Amino acid sequence: MAGRGRGAEEGEGTTAGVSERLLFVDMLPADAAPVSLPEPRPAKEILPPDGGGFRPASPTATITRLRRQLGRVSWPAFHRSIGNAATTELDRGIGFLLVPVFLAAGVIFYFSLNAEPDLYRPLAAVALMAVCALVSRSRPRTHLLFMAAFFCALGFLAAKVETWRAATPMLGSEIQTRLTGRLVSLEEMENGRVRLTIDVISTAHPKLRYAPERVRLSARKVPADMTAGSLLTGYARLLQPTGPVRSDSYDFSFDSYFSGIGASGFFLGNPKTIASEEAPATARLASAIEKARESIADHIRGLVGGPEGEIAAALIVGVRAGIPDEINEAMRRTGIYHIISISGLHMALVAGTIMLLLRGAFALFPDFASRRPVKKYAAAAALVSIAAYLVFSGIVVAAERSFIMLAVMLVAVLFDRAALTMRNLAISAIAVILVSPHEVVGPSFQMSFAATAALVGAYAGWSDYRADRTTAPPPKRSFLHFASRKLVMGMGGLAMTSIIAGSATALFAIWHFQRVSPLSLLANLAVMPIVSVVMFLGVASALTMPFGLDWPFLYLMGKGLTAMIAISGWISERSPVDAVGLISIQSVLFVTIALVIATMATTWLRLAAIPFALAGLLTVSNTRTPDVLISEDAHLVAMPIGGGELAVNRARSNEFTTDNWKRALVAETIVEPETFETGDARFDIDPLDLPPGSPFYCRDGLCLARHPSGAIVALAENRKTARPACAFADLIVIDDATAYSPCWNSLALVVTKRQLARSGSAAVFFDPQSATAQATIRYAVEKPYRPWHEQRKYSREARGLPPYQRPERPVVKLAPSAQ
Repeated sequence: MAGRGRGAEEGEGTTAGVSERLLFVDMLPADAAPVSLPEPRPAKEILPPDGGGFRPASPTATITRLRRQLGRVSWPAFHRSIGNAATTELDRGIGFLLVPVFLAAGVIFYFSLNAEPDLYRPLAAVALMAVCALVSRSRPRTHLLFMAAFFCALGFLAAKVETWRAATPMLGSEIQTRLTGRLVSLEEMENGRVRLTIDVISTAHPKLRYAPERVRLSARKVPADMTAGSLLTGYARLLQPTGPVRSDSYDFSFDSYFSGIGASGFFLGNPKTIASEEAPATARLASAIEKARESIADHIRGLVGGPEGEIAAALIVGVRAGIPDEINEAMRRTGIYHIISISGLHMALVAGTIMLLLRGAFALFPDFASRRPVKKYAAAAALVSIAAYLVFSGIVVAAERSFIMLAVMLVAVLFDRAALTMRNLAISAIAVILVSPHEVVGPSFQMSFAATAALVGAYAGWSDYRADRTTAPPPKRSFLHFASRKLVMGMGGLAMTSIIAGSATALFAIWHFQRVSPLSLLANLAVMPIVSVVMFLGVASALTMPFGLDWPFLYLMGKGLTAMIAISGWISERSPVDAVGLISIQSVLFVTIALVIATMATTWLRLAAIPFALAGLLTVSNTRTPDVLISEDAHLVAMPIGGGELAVNRARSNEFTTDNWKRALVAETIVEPETFETGDARFDIDPLDLPPGSPFYCRDGLCLARHPSGAIVALAENRKTARPACAFADLIVIDDATAYSPCWNSLALVVTKRQLARSGSAAVFFDPQSATAQATIRYAVEKPYRPWHEQRKYSREARGLPPYQRPERPVVKLAPSAQ
């Protein structure tokens, strides 16, 4: 059953104007005494003694009355009130809504462990909790506790099984080899290079004993006849998956492990296609779909052209590697980058467009529409459409999750159930968690379900509020007044949607990306109407593309995207700095609990979300910013020196790493090192005379800098170069895997390349209260290794070996020929 605003319509077997939650109110027992109403009194009996009119109560009297009422509340009565409210929540189905919450808690607990557990313990825990839950059914409270523990253990087990099933072979060390494989996908990037995903068939010169099964490589150029499914070969440089660029940041190894990518790298020359052999049926089907995606993307680029063509291809078939970086950055700064990634917004617009077109077409035949469930026909067609959209968009994780969510809602329509309910959202979350548990710890899952839950909860609350109100029908007004009123209501609804979704996802965005979009509300209000029209045109172009009639829709789609790009660029130029730095994990946990309570509770128990929300806000800054950050290859060291500046030791540094560090340390400007030649007298200064906040000064393989706290940081190429720094440096980083600490002084913290290769990037913290205490260090990867970091111990650097040098071929000198 569904109430007004819940997807129900009059005349379709539902109760109009009745809230879904109001149908679950407690029923009176059969033998309950009739309720006696107070007898009405004459008006004169309720007038004040002096016969005058009513006077507003003073603030003092109001406060006194509230204190008197609160004083009457006893703990037993409050306890009974909590019990009654909890019983009401259970009757309304909150137990089922909490199932994905406990599943996600078990998944998060698994991925937060320091060591990999075996498979038998979670299996035993699931079986034990199931038995305890069955035995305790006669005791409701104990039964609920065991059910919660059961679902937590089930989530833990699902994550363990997914890790066991993935078992992706990961490359342990950088190497060059001749690779032969089958092309899975091909993407043209914005810089002109081509990114290839390849299933490895064989390697040679040298032959790898533990070769990865799938790799992702880039090439300058590929043959024109190379398409998905082609066999190719080429000499490539393979790189092992890297870890996080700092603690608690995005982990490339984790993502590669669950994506099946065992190595990345690039071709040293252009790859070549070779004679094809018969591929398995699944590979042929995947290749056919990928070829169709490539041809559609090329067709769209050819008709639309420019950045608009790249964005149109991303919206229709999910190919977004060619979008210029400046446009991507402008959309990120304005908070509308979610438009590019195919997710719930796109799926909903596609399904809504299909249903709108079909129901409009059915309305042209009133006799047929009045005798047939045309709404179900439209929902079934929308379900088929979003399934096709999922396939042709590349079946990325965000689109897969959005498809599950929307499919559940469309199936609910087929069975005469309300489409947009928290129960359907819970079913979608359960399906996603059990299919891809590792997505729970990613930003896409967290932000998507947080926004959707907040919107559904707010919409349900508003529907209940409207259902309780009795309003008179609006008077007839002019068409202009009617249109303007609808426009204002639509813009207000869009603004509230952006505010609710943005508030629910803000802390998750800060935790994962260390950035917020101050002008996201303005950008979404300006862009979302355009995006709705653009997606409608995209659906129309996809429907007419087989007949060659798509060019007018793609033309208009390109014009709409031009306006979207212009708006995002204009707002981005006026957007303030969006980097906000690091926040504590405790804050994220508190806010998550508050969001769960606020969106799922229907009684006054939702007020319990307030203390958790306040705790989350109060603990936002309960974290310490690193004083020095070191990359896992020991090539790059960064240090904030005040004034929004970040000093680095290299003039040419990794852009992704430095951008991440700038947002984490709230820095705006990169200060490059000053390099001196050998014998330059300007470098002959006492390091202790360097003023606090000095950037890096480099000469003869040694770079020196001074932190604002007074600590001296040294970066050396080898052990010999680092030895002089032992006399004055607080932190010494040696970019040499064969080196060990050259210092006898225990107060100097020495970090070698071998340590970083084993434990990942590092964050160093100085003690500003003590000039003699050694700095503390925290690595991004902890031991013992989890499966997605197991390959780290096999690299040459982790084993203390120098970089691999290919043996030089002997030069054979031929004797001069006899005359």
